[in-house]
Amino acid sequence: MNGATYIFWIIFVIPLIAFLIWLVRQDKRTGKIGIAVVIGLVIMVIIYMYVKHMFAPYTPVYD
Repeated sequence: MNGATYIFWIIFVIPLIAFLIWLVRQDKRTGKIGIAVVIGLVIMVIIYMYVKHMFAPYTPVYD
């Protein structure tokens, strides 16, 4: 892993995981809020990836 990867983990992933753990612990009875947030994040990421054409199949160009 390079420096950009570490920065990404420190700035985005670790705070997100900490926030989700805190959110789930706030809803002690069912945990539905945490699950709803995770599902919402996954849906937003999938939509973003489709908009940016990240699911487009790779077609090599031969010269």
